[in-house]
Amino acid sequence: MLRFFIQTTVNLITAAVGILITAAILPDFRVQPLGFIAAVVVVVVAQAVLGPFVLSMSRKYAPALLGGIGIISTLVALIIASVLPGGITITGMATWISAALILWLCTALGGWLLLFLAAKYRIGGYEG
Repeated sequence: MLRFFIQTTVNLITAAVGILITAAILPDFRVQPLGFIAAVVVVVVAQAVLGPFVLSMSRKYAPALLGGIGIISTLVALIIASVLPGGITITGMATWISAALILWLCTALGGWLLLFLAAKYRIGGYEG
């Protein structure tokens, strides 16, 4: 249960930071203040649900895509989040691709770093 809570918290933090970084870097990626939390939750839930699905489909129909599972599920998560009114707005194909790459990179690297720190804190004790 603690592992699930930590993983969920890390996913929410990295998605929020990733969306903010993406919005800061890409001018055609806009986040509405009221829809920000909804967009973060949608991205986290969509990635959690879509990751295994995309992996299964890729393994069965397109093995060459296996390396890009995270990016593909992030792109689909962005598509779902952009459909919600008041969340995020993305215009232009280059922005869609760039946004998926930036958000995926932020969530992947941030997730690894935060989980490493959580494991170190829990296993090694806090030396603060």
